[in-house]
Amino acid sequence: MTERQVRAVDGFRLAYDRTGAGHPVVLLHGWPGDRHDYRAVTDLLRDRADVIVPDLRGFGESDKHDMDPVEQYDVAAQARSVVALMDELEVDQVVLAGYDVGGRVAREVAERHPDRVGYLVLSPPLPGVRSRILDPDTQREYWYQAFHQLPLVEQTLDGRSDAVRAYLSYFWNHWTGPDFSPDEAEIDRLTDIYAISGALVASVNYYRAGAGAVNTALHETPPKRNARIATPTIVLWPGTDALIRREWADHLEDYFAELELRVVGCGHFTPVEAPDDFAAAVLDAVTARSSASNHLTPAAAKMTAATGPGSVTGDR
Repeated sequence: MTERQVRAVDGFRLAYDRTGAGHPVVLLHGWPGDRHDYRAVTDLLRDRADVIVPDLRGFGESDKHDMDPVEQYDVAAQARSVVALMDELEVDQVVLAGYDVGGRVAREVAERHPDRVGYLVLSPPLPGVRSRILDPDTQREYWYQAFHQLPLVEQTLDGRSDAVRAYLSYFWNHWTGPDFSPDEAEIDRLTDIYAISGALVASVNYYRAGAGAVNTALHETPPKRNARIATPTIVLWPGTDALIRREWADHLEDYFAELELRVVGCGHFTPVEAPDDFAAAVLDAVTARSSASNHLTPAAAKMTAATGPGSVTGDR
């Protein structure tokens, strides 16, 4: 049963599912999907974790408002809603996981609120690509991010069920790996949500805010070594993603202080195509956090709660 955030943030309330018991885990979806991207992962986690899966602003059953995308749909705005939901549900420090848009939002939460994220599990896009994203072969895959800036979205797609289904189906078939066939019933379900008047526009407001991979890659600069994301991080890198090249993982350590990289045999939709791998990474993170907490003295536990997560060494 869908639950809804009680207290609105900037006028937005998130819809979410919550199930299971144990260490809190928050899972953030991508585009063009919603919280149901994690249905198989959730089934694998519920016996060992308190699993919270929201629809991001402008997605699924969460609020969609006609507001300035830069102010209300960018990464910082999405992160505000996620942290507020954590506050409302009274979860202090979580394992935070995301892919695509959700991965970018998860990183923002970890950067702005390092004390609230004990471990990250991420799938691309991730930093380090830089100008390589302008390669002509690559740009043939990223055309949609420029298209999303145009009023043609409203004029040709939004609110038109057949057009929306064709649009969503293109990405779910083109971006998945060669061994995966998207569930047509799931595309029908997504179409019902995205074809509501204003829904598709709300979903692409993330790109209109300048948060898409192309714009982000061209403006990113590596932080100083002591300013990298300190939260221990597992990266699940898809091996057959039409959008993301394997060699783009070569600069991840410029951005993450404690990193483990795992290459997964799937396309772009990691939790949908490889739920076992995704759930395993989340459970490894839960185990690491639980182990770290169990080995802290009361004084150290108090210090960690006040200053942020402890250090867990990952493969490099």
